[in-house]
Amino acid sequence: MFSVDLTSRTPIYEQIYQKIVGLILSGVLTENEQLPSVRSLAKSTGVNPNTVAKAYQELERNGVIYSVPGRGSFISAQNFDEFRKKALTDFDNAVNEAFDKGISPEDLKVRIETLYISYGKEQE
Repeated sequence: MFSVDLTSRTPIYEQIYQKIVGLILSGVLTENEQLPSVRSLAKSTGVNPNTVAKAYQELERNGVIYSVPGRGSFISAQNFDEFRKKALTDFDNAVNEAFDKGISPEDLKVRIETLYISYGKEQE
């Protein structure tokens, strides 16, 4: 369910953050569903528990999850329209930056298709 790319330039805590938001948007994680414990997720991904804790803290600070002392972290009620709007704004900004750097629409299309295929494989 969770994986991190240790060779990515994206910090691991951000990868975890983005993965959880993606799983919420795709409906895999739903309101009030419990997330793995920090230790459990750290062990399964092979990262430091402090890194997972940082991702969870950011998720909680942004209202994506909530924690119950002694019970764990859970998915908050979400305004999916706001999530989608932010995700699409971030995407638009990334596409504009790619265009500014000379990447062609065809290259972006191939990249999106490749990412979509690999995302589907991660969900299995």
